Amino acid sequence: MNAPPAPRPICALPDQLISQIAAGEVVERPSAVVKELLENALDAGGTQITVRLEEGGVKRICITDNGRGIPPEQMPLALARHATSKIASLDDLENVGTLGFRGEALASIASVAVVTLTSRTADAAHAWELEGSHLGTVQPSSGAPGTTINVQDLYYNTPARRKFLKSEQTEFGHCAEVVRRIALARPDVAFTLSHNGRTVDHWMASTMEKRSAQILGETFAEARLPIDEGSGVLHLHGFAGLPTASKGRADCQYFYVNGRYVRDKLLVHAVRAAYEDVLHGDRFPSYVLALDLDPALVDVNVHPSKIEVRFRDGRAVHQFVFHAVQRALAQTSATSHGSVPSPLPAADTLGSTGGPLWRPQQQASFGSILNPSYTPTFSPSPYGRAADGGGVAQSTERYGALFADGTPPRAQQVAAPYQLPEATRYTASSAALAHEEFPLGFALAQLHGIYILAQNSKGLVLVDMHAAHERILYEQLKNALDAQIAGSEMQVQTLLIPVTFYADAIEVGTVQEHGDTLATLGFDIAVLSPTTLAVRAVPALLKNADAQTLARDVLRDVREFGGSRVLIERRNELLGTLACHTAVRANRILTQPEMNALLRQMESTERADQCNHGRPTWVQVEINALDKLFLRGQ
Repeated sequence: MNAPPAPRPICALPDQLISQIAAGEVVERPSAVVKELLENALDAGGTQITVRLEEGGVKRICITDNGRGIPPEQMPLALARHATSKIASLDDLENVGTLGFRGEALASIASVAVVTLTSRTADAAHAWELEGSHLGTVQPSSGAPGTTINVQDLYYNTPARRKFLKSEQTEFGHCAEVVRRIALARPDVAFTLSHNGRTVDHWMASTMEKRSAQILGETFAEARLPIDEGSGVLHLHGFAGLPTASKGRADCQYFYVNGRYVRDKLLVHAVRAAYEDVLHGDRFPSYVLALDLDPALVDVNVHPSKIEVRFRDGRAVHQFVFHAVQRALAQTSATSHGSVPSPLPAADTLGSTGGPLWRPQQQASFGSILNPSYTPTFSPSPYGRAADGGGVAQSTERYGALFADGTPPRAQQVAAPYQLPEATRYTASSAALAHEEFPLGFALAQLHGIYILAQNSKGLVLVDMHAAHERILYEQLKNALDAQIAGSEMQVQTLLIPVTFYADAIEVGTVQEHGDTLATLGFDIAVLSPTTLAVRAVPALLKNADAQTLARDVLRDVREFGGSRVLIERRNELLGTLACHTAVRANRILTQPEMNALLRQMESTERADQCNHGRPTWVQVEINALDKLFLRGQ
C-alpha cells in the first residue's frame, strides 16, 4: 500500500487553475458549451440565433445572436470569473428570472479553449473584438448588432479531458439535442444549426404548436393534447402526447420550468403517474410541457449545469402537474380522432379552448343516453349469438381423476356467455347523425369477429371491440375498488360451486397472509388443504371470467409486490390484467343491439379512445377519404 503524499502548505490557487476546475463541472462536453452560450444569447434578447459547429463542436463552436450586445468597456469583464449583469444581490439570486446567473460559463470556457468575443450594441458605429481571456485587448472589428462567440479547439490545453470525448457524430448529436431543447422552449426565436458547413436545422419564429411539430415530428403532432391550466401561482401549458405517440425510450420528453429545460424526478414522476391508466409496460409518453411559477418558489441553483431544480412546495407542484395531465388524458373523447390514413387523433379537432368538443364525463350512464324518441323499427341482426361465446366463455371442464397427491378434482364449472347491456332498439335516423347525438354513430356490421363497423356523421367508424370493452371494464373496476376503499360495499359474485385448483405452498401462503387485500379486491379464496385453494367469490364485474386464472394472477401480483403495494402502486396494472381476462374476445359474434350498446358505453367512459396498453380502440374513416378511394368527384 502506497504511503500518502507529503503534506503541502495551504495556498491560494491561480485563477487559471480555478477556472479549469470550474470548467470540469460546467464544460462537460461540447454540448455544455452550446447550452451556456445559447442561454446567454436568449438572456441578451436575441430573436435570431445561429449555431455553427465543426467536428462535433470539438474544433469549433460559433454562436451568433442579434441581441443587445456588450459595450467594449465591459467585454473583458464578460470573460472574467464571477462577473455578470444578471444578479447583483441576494434578492436577485432568490428571484432568478434569467437562464444564466453565475458568471462562470464564459470564464470556464475560455480556460479550456480559444475564445473570441465579438459584439456590437445598437448605438455603436462598429463592433469590437476580444480574443483569449479578460486580460486581452479589445480591438475594433466588423459585425452586425448583437454578439458572436467563437470557441475553437476545445480542451486544447487539457488533452487528458479530450480523451473522454466520444466520436464526432456522437458529440454532434448531443449538441443538436441541446439546440432542440432550447428551440422548443422559445418558439418565438428563430434558430439555425449547421455542422461542418452544412445546414442541419432551420426554424423560423412561430408558435409552440408548429415548433413542436417541426422538432418532434408529425407522429407527435397528430397525437397530442393541448394543456393550458392554472392554479394560483402555477401555470402549466404545452402538449401531452396521446398513448399512441408513446415510444420505447424516454427520448421525447421535454419539461421546462420558467423556460429552463430540466430533468426533475418529481416532475417526471408526476407525468408518468398521470399516464398510468393508459400506458402500461415499458412504453414512455411523449410530451412538451412548461411550468411557470414565481421564481422565488423554485431554486435553480442546486446543480452545476442547472439541469435540476428544487421546489419550495414539491408536493403541491407534483399534484398540480399530475392532475392537469391526467385531466387532459381523461377528456379525450369520441370526437378527438382524425381520419384515415392516420389512425391517430388529430390535434386540430379540439376546440379553441384546448378542451375536447365532447366530454364523456357529462354523460351519465348507458341507459340515460339513449334517446327514447327513436322509433323501435330496427330489424333483428342477421348474426346469431354464439352458444359458447366464440371461445370466450369457458367450456365445461372436468378432471376425471385425483391429482397424484390426493387433491380433489375440480368441480364442474360452466361459465355463462359474456353479456353486454341490451340496447333499446332504434333507427339510426339521418337527423340523429346530422346532429351528432351519438359521436360513435350506429353499428352496421361486424368484421371477422374482431371489429365493429359503425356509421356516424363523418363517415365510417372502426372499433376494436376487445380493446374497447377492456377499457370499459377497467374503468368500472377502478370505480368499484375506489368505492370499496372509501367505505362502500364492493359488489361480489358468490360462485354456486366454488372453483378448486391445485396450488403450491407459496400460493397457499399468500392467501393466508394477504386475505384482507384479496377481500378488498373482491376475492374470497379459501385454503382447503396444503395444496388446494377454492375460489368462492369474485368481483361481480368479473363473474364470467375464468376464476382460476384470475385467482392465480391476483396471487402472483400480491406475492410479488406485497398487499399494500398492490393496492397503491400496482393497482391499475392488476386491474388492467383482470379487465383483459374478462373483456369480450375475438370471434365473439355480437348482435346489432349489443354492438350499439358497446358504442354507447364507450361514449360514457373516460379514456375510451385508448385501451389499457395505449393502443387506439377506434379510428375514424371520413367520407372524403372513402371518396378518394373510389375516385369520386375526379
